[in-house]
Amino acid sequence: MGAPDIVVPVREGAVNEQLRYALRSWAAHLPHGRVWVVGHLPAWAVGVRHIPTRQTGTKYQNTTLAVRTACEHPEVSSSFLLANDDMFVMHPQPDRMPVLHRGPVRNVEAYYATRAQGKYLRGMQATRDLLVERGHPDPLSYELHVPMPVVKRGMLYALDVGRHLDVVHKRTLFGNLAQLGGEEIRDVKIMHRAPRGYSEASLFLSTMPDSFAAGHVGQYIRRRFPQACRYESRRR
Repeated sequence: MGAPDIVVPVREGAVNEQLRYALRSWAAHLPHGRVWVVGHLPAWAVGVRHIPTRQTGTKYQNTTLAVRTACEHPEVSSSFLLANDDMFVMHPQPDRMPVLHRGPVRNVEAYYATRAQGKYLRGMQATRDLLVERGHPDPLSYELHVPMPVVKRGMLYALDVGRHLDVVHKRTLFGNLAQLGGEEIRDVKIMHRAPRGYSEASLFLSTMPDSFAAGHVGQYIRRRFPQACRYESRRR
């Protein structure tokens, strides 16, 4: 069996320099088959497969539609890596992408409850309650900013189970229903401009638009991947 494809939902209307450097990092360090961009295809992207989608809902609904569409597409590999356009693989993964999680949902929920009350937290709580109802009393959170191994059939089942939720944490729902297990790590998202929270030893990184464009971490990522890869036009 060959290496899994990568599926990356992309929002409409973005030049998306984060995606450019994410693709460079995947090309260099992440064993994979094809790359599927689901949603918006930037004009500079080449050598990828494209699945257009209508992005008329919330960002959560749009990404859920993108994942469902990829799972239903017959040419996407039966197992694939689900990535975001701001996930960077900083060192080679010699064999395959590991399964990683963030620890128990209850701990992640407590972290967010002290910082913000909003749709994301309510979706986390609703997803946790749904998993408890289905026999997972202490579910794990898979809401990390790293690529996640996904099985199409299992993800489609998870999306059907969570179809009634306004904001479904689809990675967490799939990971627990599929009993993926995995290794616990802290999240790798760098949200600030300051040079802290990561090092040259970091295997994975993720950024916010501001921390990528104007922060130390963005400078570091751009230095690590200065050359265009096979997924981008040489014409800027």
